[in-house]
Amino acid sequence: MQSRNKVLDDISQLMTNAMGVAQGAKDEAETAMASMIDRWLADRDFVTREEFDAVRAMAQKAREENEALKARIEALEKK
Repeated sequence: MQSRNKVLDDISQLMTNAMGVAQGAKDEAETAMASMIDRWLADRDFVTREEFDAVRAMAQKAREENEALKARIEALEKK
């Protein structure tokens, strides 16, 4: 019985070690993928949400001023 328990213990230990290696490989792959994605995004010329919102507000203000000037010009042309 001792030899059988030893074999089962060895198999159990081997499986435990294999799961540890697999978990380590998974963690390493996730870290590498996250790093690659971060580098790819950094290489692109993406704007932040704050920059986008600022330009959007400027464009809206420009549209409103344009409409006001258009109405003013039409009023002056009618005179």
